[in-house]
Amino acid sequence: MTALRGPLQGPPKRSSRLPDRLFRGASALAAVFVVVLLVSVGVLLALSSQETWQHFGLAFLTGSDWDPVQGVYGALPFIGGTLLTAAIGMIIATPIGLLTAIFLAELAPPWLATPLGFLVELLAAIPSVVIGLWGVFILSPVLRATVEDWLAGTIGTVIPLFAGPSYGVGIFAAGVILAIMVLPTIVSISREVINAVPNAQREGMLALGATRWETTTRAVLPFARSGIIGAVILGLGRALGETMAVTMVVGNNPQIPSSLFGQGQTIASEIATTFSEASIGLQTSSLIALGLTLLAMTILLNIVARLLVRRVAGDGVGMAAGG
Repeated sequence: MTALRGPLQGPPKRSSRLPDRLFRGASALAAVFVVVLLVSVGVLLALSSQETWQHFGLAFLTGSDWDPVQGVYGALPFIGGTLLTAAIGMIIATPIGLLTAIFLAELAPPWLATPLGFLVELLAAIPSVVIGLWGVFILSPVLRATVEDWLAGTIGTVIPLFAGPSYGVGIFAAGVILAIMVLPTIVSISREVINAVPNAQREGMLALGATRWETTTRAVLPFARSGIIGAVILGLGRALGETMAVTMVVGNNPQIPSSLFGQGQTIASEIATTFSEASIGLQTSSLIALGLTLLAMTILLNIVARLLVRRVAGDGVGMAAGG
């Protein structure tokens, strides 16, 4: 028989909430640490580059000359090279990555999707210096003899952006290298987002007589578009900060390129190639100012991406409610 609780017995013991409090405190501490770390990096870069901002002001961002001998430093060639190579890389990688993710998630049989997905993710494990070597000795000669010569001879006669002699090493080659490097990020995240779409979305469209193409484009992709945009933004963030592979194929010419086939320089490659040999003073401060500029560009990109994803997700919820 079960003993009845007597009047002198106290209330039942409740489980201790100490583990919950410890977990909540540790999680909050970790979140605060990340914010403090980011702010600390920004403050440190700002203080270390104070000499450059006092000497040039905001003209540092718009200056086009980088001459350590004359003591003149302008970041515009490196900002332009960073944005241009990243744009080329994303223009190439986004459609290829999205189509690959759709194939792996929607069309490929399991016996093919699993090993192919593993190979795509394995591409992210290749060191950037190895991809850079491959770009210098294999990709650049192929681009110069095929794609760049063809674009310069056809489109280049009409659009100056594609005009000029092709060297194989330059802005376009760096963009192609970046496309290869960000492809695993876009494919992996987009594939997971597409797989997370409820099967009811697909089954409903197929039950109405839709084809596989119509089901994918009208039911799956609209449901997963916020995650896909997030994948593209993450890939763009890596493209902006990539260093070694870009340094080996971009040409390292601190000038604003007049053509996609010209040689240029990015912020990350300039810091990597000259920081160890920079003189103490204005040159070192200017290189740190470049790092602060890249950090600001990355933060601004993430803010815009967050707002864009939130807006797209809100539109998707509204469409689902209306439907």
